[in-house]
Amino acid sequence: MGKTSKRYTDGYKNTIVELFNRGKTYSELNSEYGIPKTTMRQWVLKDKNKKDGTEGKEENIKEVLKKNAILQEENEILKKALSIFAREK
Repeated sequence: MGKTSKRYTDGYKNTIVELFNRGKTYSELNSEYGIPKTTMRQWVLKDKNKKDGTEGKEENIKEVLKKNAILQEENEILKKALSIFAREK
């Protein structure tokens, strides 16, 4: 027969990751909960990557908003210049 893998809920995984982030070691968590160290490392890495991706997107959004504000300001300047040149004719 094939080996069956144990399934953990997302809440349980998040609890283990939080305990690790608060200072518990993989060995301590393994002793307490019986979860393989490699499994916990995957959860911690996945959580870290998820957070890093979000932060990168937030900075990208801020950059886009800043560029948008500059373009709107330039657009207003061009509208005013156009109205000045239109009156001269």
